[in-house]
Amino acid sequence: MTGPLISPRELRDLLAASKDDDAASVTVLDVRYRLGGPPGAQEYAAGHVPGAAYVDLDTELAAPPGEGGRHPLPAPADFEAAMRRAGVRADRPVVVYDDWSGHAAARCWWLLRHHGHDDVRVLDGGWSAWLAEEGPVEVDTRRPEPGDFVAAPGRMPVVEADDVLDVPVLVDARAPERYRGETEPVDPVAGHVPGAVNVPTTTNLRADGRFRSAEEIRALYAAAGVSGEEDIAVYCGSGVTAAHDVLALELAGVRAALYPGSWSGWITDPSRPVERG
Repeated sequence: MTGPLISPRELRDLLAASKDDDAASVTVLDVRYRLGGPPGAQEYAAGHVPGAAYVDLDTELAAPPGEGGRHPLPAPADFEAAMRRAGVRADRPVVVYDDWSGHAAARCWWLLRHHGHDDVRVLDGGWSAWLAEEGPVEVDTRRPEPGDFVAAPGRMPVVEADDVLDVPVLVDARAPERYRGETEPVDPVAGHVPGAVNVPTTTNLRADGRFRSAEEIRALYAAAGVSGEEDIAVYCGSGVTAAHDVLALELAGVRAALYPGSWSGWITDPSRPVERG
């Protein structure tokens, strides 16, 4: 597979090939999650892409909250174990989907890429697009065969708190009102990292919930001063949805680093500056 996205039709073809060959040709991960619910595991049990394994964002795609923010990166050994439980293999492509505009799926995509799996794509449009194109639905929650994935972190660029202010182009992926500090429904401090520009994740999607074309994404980011001519890093509230911007930029041919701690990690140190407006 090539590129960070896959269409529902392409995924159906891969699943059909698996059925014809009597051997899995793709690993599908269901990472449905929405801030405030409903619980993804319940949604998964009610119906999912055939053969998909459920992966929990809070417990398997993140470490416990702390100085690293609300969703720190998981320890490599923990992530490796979670991916093996889900059936991820080094020699088999992975497709990830959610029902949260691709935010949780982008986090899983980024983690797998960061830890060394090169063949990972996000289902464009997620669960709703799968249903809209009459993709088959399964309710069987059988345990997948264990995978052999080995986590080798360091493949995707990362920026930590001490270096954030030195990044030439820093992108805040949150909603504009949170960026400006007008409201903060989740974290105890409102505002943004000084010097950051705001490109909300909603910018990446069309009205139907699918990603814009590479040309559209390049133009929209360039309008905010993000051209790819200088080093770029992205952050959000807790490091999850920022991966959505990283994915969109990769679709547009632009490499961007992730600040995993993001805003919730930044504000754990009261000496760090905060900007509003």
